[in-house]
Amino acid sequence: MQLSDFDFDLPDHLIATRPARPRSSARLLVAEGDGITDAVVRDLPGFLRPGDRLVLNDTRVIPARLSGVRRRDGPAGRTEAAIEVTLLEPRPGGLWSALVKPLKKLAPGETVRFSDTLSARMQGREEDRAILEFNLTGPDFDTALAEAGAMPLPPYIAQRRAPDAQDREDYQTVWARRPGAVAAPTASLHFDAPLLAALETAGIDFSHVTLHVGAGTFLPVKVDDVTRHRMHAEWGEVSEDAARDLARTRAEGGRIIPVGTTALRLIETAAQAGEIAPWRGDTDIFIYPGFAFRATDALMTNFHLPQSTLMMLVSALMGQDRIRRIYAHAIESGYRFFSYGDASLLIPQR
Repeated sequence: MQLSDFDFDLPDHLIATRPARPRSSARLLVAEGDGITDAVVRDLPGFLRPGDRLVLNDTRVIPARLSGVRRRDGPAGRTEAAIEVTLLEPRPGGLWSALVKPLKKLAPGETVRFSDTLSARMQGREEDRAILEFNLTGPDFDTALAEAGAMPLPPYIAQRRAPDAQDREDYQTVWARRPGAVAAPTASLHFDAPLLAALETAGIDFSHVTLHVGAGTFLPVKVDDVTRHRMHAEWGEVSEDAARDLARTRAEGGRIIPVGTTALRLIETAAQAGEIAPWRGDTDIFIYPGFAFRATDALMTNFHLPQSTLMMLVSALMGQDRIRRIYAHAIESGYRFFSYGDASLLIPQR
């Protein structure tokens, strides 16, 4: 199974840099059986059945992108240099791992100042990551980060424009609750209060789980044989209540439909023993064609990057030939791609 098997040509103008407004006005491609239907996200209740259960990732994106200044005193006087930091994950003892640009210019022991109240000291390196110790912890750190940080937009958006104040709302789900993600569960960005109310009226159930999406979700696959790829690990939790409700839906004949690949990867991790069970920890599950799904009956998701692990995931769910036809239709029909783009509802034949 080669990386080239998951490639396709995408016109640049189909890469979305802003979301649809209102959220539920984004387009929705529904692929069920051999058919494809063009719809709008607010039409979602009409494609589901009473008793179906949507699985929602309640992680909250932190403003993890920071711009700072490194000051260094030397024989020629004080020099300053701009430093860009993207936080990745907290470490014990109040430390953070982070991507730093330029990493080579920052030496252990040096301090980067991000605002009048927030700074960090370089403690060391782990491969391509820096380990930073901030001057604040707890609620004080959260407050200072909210003031100094920006939303960590994906590279394909950040290359086209800078994050702004609007992204603090746009790049966050309406049910975000547990801070810790440095990337949004983007299929969930299409939901708003009117849509949630319509789904509830239609008899659709909801379960919340947590997967703190990491920056590794944007890392390219660097091996030709995709089976040799190793996924980044992300922390997640399926509570006892969520596991019980998911099991009940399955027992009563309802469908379990994750909203986003993050929710899917988490519940499939929790079901690796065969039944959906409470689960908590780090998951590096890699889903590609040949994977045996144990918890997922359908998936709502955005349109993904060529040669990405997410293309491999949807190909595993729907079949590679079927996904090629779906994506060809989406491109021909002008669907918008990636994080701020349109959505699809993928219902495989079982």
